[in-house]
Parts: sequence; structure tokens; C-alpha cells
Amino acid sequence: MPSIPLHLSPKDPISTIANPLPRVLQTPTGLAILEIQGTINLPQASPSESTIPIGRLVFPDYSADNPSSNTAWMKRVHLYVGQHQRLTGEVKKLPKAVAVIKRRETNDAANEELEIMEIIYWKVVFSSRPEPVGT
Repeated sequence: MPSIPLHLSPKDPISTIANPLPRVLQTPTGLAILEIQGTINLPQASPSESTIPIGRLVFPDYSADNPSSNTAWMKRVHLYVGQHQRLTGEVKKLPKAVAVIKRRETNDAANEELEIMEIIYWKVVFSSRPEPVGT
């Protein structure tokens, strides 16, 4: 059975971009888990686009100016898909934490190594059907 070394990532975040997620969802590299029960029909990307915009996340009851121990904001999260659909979900604690790993850059091509990038404790769950919204 092959053995692959596993390392912890550095404590410093990879990016210096401000993280727009609520504090409880923030991780150093800005990763989060979204659980969507269903299929998202994505628009076709043009050859010049490197990413496909899906929509936007909105936390209507969260206030970054007043972060408190109140978790009522976690009960309502919206994911707007395109201009005409909205999914409503909530923030939930994972029963067990999830580690996100990546292949580590090494000078030795024969020996691979892995690095733990994040440990995620929370997810945003969208389990209801999309609602139509007007623009």
C-alpha cells in the first residue's frame, strides 16, 4: 500500500482579499461548502471567460458591524441563480469537520505529498425548490 506524506498548510491565508462571508463561515483561504439539492442549469460560457457566474449569496439578517453570539441570521440564506431564481437555505454545523487537501509542490516527481489547506466546520444547505423572482 503506497504511503503519501500529509502536511499542515501555513497559517497565513493564500489571498489577501477581504472575505465577504459571515465570520463563522470564514476560513483562511475563503473556502465554504454549499450543499445544493438538485441541479443548477448554467449558462454557456464564452471562450473568453475563465469563470461562469452562477449567482450571488445573500445573508439578509447578518450584520458585519454587529457580530454577536446571536445565530438567528443562520436560519435564512439566499442564493440567487441568474436573474430569475432564488434558493433559500440555512447555515448548519457539520457533524464532523471536513479537511480540504491539495497536492503539494515538490522537486521530486517520484514522491508526491499532500497538504491540508482548510478544515471546514460549517456548510450552507439549500434544500428547498427554487422560487421565481422578478428583476
